[in-house]
Amino acid sequence: MDQNAKLNEREELILRAVVQCYITTAEPVGSRVIVKRFGLDFSPATVRNVMADLEEAGYLQQLHTSSGRVPTDRGYRYYVDYLMGVQELTLAERARIEREMSARLNDADEIMRQTSQLLALVSHQTGMVQAPDEDTARVQHIEVMPVSPSRAAVMVADSYGRVHTTILQWDDGPKPDEFVTLNRFLNEHLRGVACDQMIARMHGIVRMVLDENRILAERALRMLQLLPSSRPAPLYLEGAAQLFEQPEFRDIDRAREVFGVLEERERLAALLRANVAQAGTSGASVWIGSESQEPGLREISLVASPYRVGDQTAGVIGILGPRRMPYQRLTAVVDYTATMLSRFLTRLAGV
Repeated sequence: MDQNAKLNEREELILRAVVQCYITTAEPVGSRVIVKRFGLDFSPATVRNVMADLEEAGYLQQLHTSSGRVPTDRGYRYYVDYLMGVQELTLAERARIEREMSARLNDADEIMRQTSQLLALVSHQTGMVQAPDEDTARVQHIEVMPVSPSRAAVMVADSYGRVHTTILQWDDGPKPDEFVTLNRFLNEHLRGVACDQMIARMHGIVRMVLDENRILAERALRMLQLLPSSRPAPLYLEGAAQLFEQPEFRDIDRAREVFGVLEERERLAALLRANVAQAGTSGASVWIGSESQEPGLREISLVASPYRVGDQTAGVIGILGPRRMPYQRLTAVVDYTATMLSRFLTRLAGV
């Protein structure tokens, strides 16, 4: 069999049957099981021959001489790309997702946390949500308050309902009675500006104003420059314990390897973004095992989708699980959840 050729109808039928059986049972699949379960017109001997051809081409593997076959990463990839079809969520499943997400509509962080919990609950795997980056958040209100003669508290409320508070060491800060004027000036010029563009916006104002507001603008700029640089958007992760209930991770060394990856949140967030960027699609995409070429992730698959705020991609959500995942259903879950999250966050941000 040509390893680069598309499979014929019979080969696709057998590969689909093996993948679906293995996803359900987590046990190597034999020819008799396929014939009986799917009511095929082929004899077990014919199915065995096709399975042998699929193994030779790299779509299946035999873990032990006397056992049935299981899919390889290449077999899963062919199944996802050509065989699994599209599964629509039921009205009840859609209503549940919308109901769970709508319970936290006033706070983006709570929506993120709720969404990761929901993905874990619905999938029985690990749910992940990367929070929106700062370049999609807008300043709703900014307040600076004196804490001591040389320290000030800066609170920035963004368009997602989040409040970021920082205590600054500000030796040349304003006098107590000047904070009201400073706050008025900051809100007049920064409300609606992207959170990661506050300094650039104030630089422009400093260059523009020539009256008494120049001193005020320079003071505001110094204060903004003292704020910490933006940090990577946090990753919310729920349901990790469910991952280790899967039979693939009964092996201690394999489980330890995967657990180490789950502890590296920034690495996982980078994998989410890379998966979606490589797929180049606005819907759900699937990354399987060794395709990542990342240590510790050979036994893991990821179903991920970007979500949007207005017309701009804001972050990524995903479900992490063993390669033996029900891709057909989880792709639909991730797709619909990303759509709902986009709708709620766009509404919250007022875009």
